[in-house]
Amino acid sequence: MRPLTIAACLALTTVAFATMAQDAAAPEATPTTTAPAAAAPAAVKGNAEAGRALAYTCMGCHGITGYKNAYPNFHVPKIGGQSPEYLGNALQEYKKGSRKHPTMQAQAQSFSDQQIADIAAFLSTLK
Repeated sequence: MRPLTIAACLALTTVAFATMAQDAAAPEATPTTTAPAAAAPAAVKGNAEAGRALAYTCMGCHGITGYKNAYPNFHVPKIGGQSPEYLGNALQEYKKGSRKHPTMQAQAQSFSDQQIADIAAFLSTLK
């Protein structure tokens, strides 16, 4: 099972970096007119059932009791049962890069805001 987890993390990291490279290579559009101020986006409501499938890869590290990475050696926190607000904020911070962990940043960058809300909703239901 462990080689599959490592392969999944590697695949997600590769996809995330490829996407970032494409975004960096794309020319930025310069607006010719000023657009009216956009309304604040509505809060995204998470769907725990949709988050169940998305959180599968999370369990590869966070679902193993006593799991520690080989290098650098650090404890992988249990995330089941945390509040959806905490989990969603943490994933958003990894996505933005304000929380530093390469694997988590790659994971979070591969998810939309709705998917992050769905994952947080599901993980918050676990004990």
